[in-house]
Amino acid sequence: MSDLKVEGKIYKIFDTQQVTATFTKREFVVITDEQYPQHVKLELIKDSTSLIDSFKEGQEVTVHFNLRGREWTKGEKTSYFVSLNAWRIEGKAAPVANQSAPDNVGDDLPF
Repeated sequence: MSDLKVEGKIYKIFDTQQVTATFTKREFVVITDEQYPQHVKLELIKDSTSLIDSFKEGQEVTVHFNLRGREWTKGEKTSYFVSLNAWRIEGKAAPVANQSAPDNVGDDLPF
């Protein structure tokens, strides 16, 4: 599968959940910046749960993720689940303000 990613602002960061004795996960939501914004829930698992620690809600990010699907059967009922498993989070640099040159620049030019 090709490199999957989503760009947007972090909308919500949830606490780490201890699912089993050896499995932890942490979910977060990114809201896209498009005509119809999407609230995309992604998850970090095991050792990667700390990847989001240096980010804050409202921060612009690009999240790279893997698409995971699984089948679960209980009795005669079968269900299917999809997870967006994040493996890299990149913060976007804040735009640089447009700075005009000081008024005295160029005053000592010979022409």
